Amino acid sequence: MEQQQPKKRGRPKGSTKSKEEKERDVAAKGGGGERMRSGGGGERRATAVDEKYTQWKDLVPILYDWLANHNLVWPSLSCRWGPLLEETNFKNRQRLYLSEQASYCLLFYSGFTDGSVPNTLVIANCEVVKRKVAAGDHIAHFNEESRSPFVKKYKTLIHPGEVNRIRELPQNKNIVATHTDCPEVLIWDIEAQPNRHAVLGAAESRPDLVLTGHQDNAEFALAMCPTEPFVLSGGKDKTVVLWSIHDHVSTLTTDASKGTGSAGSVIKPSDNSSIGPRGIFQGHDDTVEDVQFSPTSAQEFCSVGDDSCLILWDARTGSNPVVKVERAHNADVHCVDWNPHDENLILTGSADHSVCMFDRRKLTSGGTGLPIHKFEDHNAAVLCVQWCPDKSSVFGSSAEDGFLNIWDYDKVGKKKEHGTRSLDSSTGLFFKHAGHRDKVVDFHWNASDPWTVVSVSDDSSSGGGTLQIWRMSDLLYRPEEEVLAELEQFKSHVVECTSKA
Repeated sequence: MEQQQPKKRGRPKGSTKSKEEKERDVAAKGGGGERMRSGGGGERRATAVDEKYTQWKDLVPILYDWLANHNLVWPSLSCRWGPLLEETNFKNRQRLYLSEQASYCLLFYSGFTDGSVPNTLVIANCEVVKRKVAAGDHIAHFNEESRSPFVKKYKTLIHPGEVNRIRELPQNKNIVATHTDCPEVLIWDIEAQPNRHAVLGAAESRPDLVLTGHQDNAEFALAMCPTEPFVLSGGKDKTVVLWSIHDHVSTLTTDASKGTGSAGSVIKPSDNSSIGPRGIFQGHDDTVEDVQFSPTSAQEFCSVGDDSCLILWDARTGSNPVVKVERAHNADVHCVDWNPHDENLILTGSADHSVCMFDRRKLTSGGTGLPIHKFEDHNAAVLCVQWCPDKSSVFGSSAEDGFLNIWDYDKVGKKKEHGTRSLDSSTGLFFKHAGHRDKVVDFHWNASDPWTVVSVSDDSSSGGGTLQIWRMSDLLYRPEEEVLAELEQFKSHVVECTSKA
């Protein structure tokens, strides 16, 4: 039997909908009613998803310390936390970056077909409620069809093409990089860029710097170095490209008086300040899907791709792979992350539905090496993996099955007895975020607010998206002895209050 090709991430390029589907999408957008879903088998699947979602929502006051739901009118493929702006007693104010892909929906709705409808990079100010402040009833009663009051748009950039990836520069809080459907990486100075209105035919914002070097489109693989102002990218040309923007960060400026060319055009290096690569690394046999720097070295990094390979590189030794794991997964590898607490541990997520953990010390230059553990719970392609900044053994994975799983590899293989029940945490999975009803395309742990996550789903059935900001209850991740002692104390307090009543 012929093996089924893995589903590619994001909205399929050139995909079309039937007239009836388009009419339902427009009716849902224009009428403000409930999101419409396709009939037949799709309707039955949607019913099952909605039932699980209803069960999840009933448990929100128990499982979460805080949750905010933000309905997006248009699809989004990326979300990232920005710098902390203000800290108060009950909440913090923080930057939040997200993308909105308005092209398809607006083109049909307005009748335009010239590609002049803008995609946007949205910079928002987000109010992050602190631990044990939000009431359970309050976080449970949100409206799925409305925008959250905790997320307020600060600035909009008209992006040349879809925003497939957003990454922030650790050395300069105002600088972000974006990937779109072109060979270049675009660099933006958020504060210097003028605010734009995303109206039909609006001219594109001009990036402050363009990084050139790819020979084909580079859509998803993008990373910023934690130790130096270096940028890493991968693309359809099967290469990994490295840049240093050290000499340009301090001089990034925006000349708003210059024309930006025709709407819908691709940015050309001659139109902007641009720099070439420091190195081009060849070793993949198919599209490079994700890249990541070592947490301790700007010269060491890794990459994964549709050739199922995991490759480790060292710029000091040349442009060839240092280690190449030929068969890291049984399908395309979509994502990779390097543990910031332990430089030996690397995560990969794949279209084969699994997450693998590799120990770099157990990989050889001959291309051999098995994962030290495979995490299996998703039932669709894994799109994003990321280590938790607050505990070295914890990480998250999101997938096309609509779930964002939280794992702890310290729990792998361990069983704990509680009375007559045996709670098996041997898989390492200890929390499932089920608040999204379609594929969770991206998420990001908040380094400024422990255990807080932003996640976004591309809700293809409705043409829009859902952004959620959430923090699980600390009873789920704190040491068990500490939690049991607190619950016992709470129980004693309740008994005491009841006896006085």
